Amino acid sequence: MCGIVGVVSNNPVNQLLYDALLLLQHRGQDAAGIATGHGNKFAMHKANGLVRDVFRTRNMRSLPGNIGIGQVRYPTAGSTSEEEAQPFYVNAPFGIVLAHNGNLTNADELKIELFKNDMRHLNTDSDSEVLLNILAHQIQEVTSGYSLDPQSMFRAVSMLHRRVRGSYAVVAQIAGYGLLAFRDPFGIRPLCIGLSHTESGVEYMIASESVALEGLGFKFLRDVEPGEAIFIDLDGKMYNEQCAENPTLNPCAFEYVYLARPDSIIDGASVYLTRLKMGEYLADKVRNQFRDGEIDVVMPIPDSSRPSAMELAMKLNLDYREGFIKNRYIGRTFMMPGQAIRRKSVRQKLNAIKQEFAGKSVLLVDDSIVRGTTSREIVQMARESGAKRVIFASAAPPVQFPNVYGIDMPTRSELIAYGRSEEEVCREITADALVYQDVAAMKRSISDVNPMLRNIEASCFDGHYITGDVSSAYLDHLEMARNKPRPDTEDMMRSQLNLNLAERGD
Repeated sequence: MCGIVGVVSNNPVNQLLYDALLLLQHRGQDAAGIATGHGNKFAMHKANGLVRDVFRTRNMRSLPGNIGIGQVRYPTAGSTSEEEAQPFYVNAPFGIVLAHNGNLTNADELKIELFKNDMRHLNTDSDSEVLLNILAHQIQEVTSGYSLDPQSMFRAVSMLHRRVRGSYAVVAQIAGYGLLAFRDPFGIRPLCIGLSHTESGVEYMIASESVALEGLGFKFLRDVEPGEAIFIDLDGKMYNEQCAENPTLNPCAFEYVYLARPDSIIDGASVYLTRLKMGEYLADKVRNQFRDGEIDVVMPIPDSSRPSAMELAMKLNLDYREGFIKNRYIGRTFMMPGQAIRRKSVRQKLNAIKQEFAGKSVLLVDDSIVRGTTSREIVQMARESGAKRVIFASAAPPVQFPNVYGIDMPTRSELIAYGRSEEEVCREITADALVYQDVAAMKRSISDVNPMLRNIEASCFDGHYITGDVSSAYLDHLEMARNKPRPDTEDMMRSQLNLNLAERGD
């Protein structure tokens, strides 16, 4: 769920990259980084924290150049250490910096190959560093001397596709040559390209979501195809080639359910319209389960579920109210590290308007239920505000399986729906009733908006892993790795805060 961006321009790109990362901040709040190119050199700054906290005026001044990449990150592999913030850099061949959105399912095997066969050293546990070194090795394999052309890069990406499994959308700079971007052969994670005509020429931007392009005045050109590689040289000339043998488009359902901004268009489907459709199909289930008069009011859990809740209320001719007000300066609770911190942050993030709840039978609509911590707290807040009955509806189906393609929910024990019936989940979140979306209806919500999207990656809902290499043993290994003892999260956060205060002289 990281957000990535790359820009090629005739003007300095540091401000463009910063602004693009702000527009992609919803995709990651753990760390941010920018790398720019000037001549044959890179300048880079990255650190833990939000974009506005990572980059100060002095940092922006140290990022010269007309080409660059950036990333906002939250961790799905490795740790939360600052060393694993992206972009990553390798000095040979040519010098490459890379930022990656996704998760490699064969990262452990590749680490062994890199050490034993390719004689490459890894400095972190991040699968993104693995991907960078695979790319660097393949580029070295297809080049001789000091020359590098687009066709050589495309051959290297083709070789990378044959070695790497999992999900990956990538932007990379090659020193003195230009910007390389590519997407995995299954098209799981999103990536799109846009251009802008300026007085000094054409600028290109490649980003995770169309909102980053449009918010900065770029014209949306198209999505990067699954398996496709795009290269833009320093003169602004674009090359592209299909580098995978059997590419298929399988966009991640969770992008439409939760991750992406509603004003983005991903693989030809408006995220906003898909969420309206989810509300429409969810209304059918609610209509079948409840009689007229059993529900007084429909309320969304802000913000992702608002389109679904509005459409559901309209279809059922029910009152729609905003019962919870969101504090926008608290991070997404789904991405908070640790149950205790998530539970505490729910109360800080949402505040109930008691008048809207008092004496009413309330239908609360959320985009999904993952761990259940947030849902339980919200149900309790509704009761404390005077609701006589609390019905909970999820615009997505039960999340019953780990997501291994870039969403931070790798262990089965963390998923409230894993091994539980809907009735048991209902009791766990202390609701009076629970309504889940059907898997088929969720997929139909997306394909209704773009009929060309026939295959949707929905492994966390249906257990089908499109890459074909995810076994029970693999999931057990992930769970063991995740459950290894780590430093106390609050101690880590406190240490980081002290470092930040010391830096600022506070």
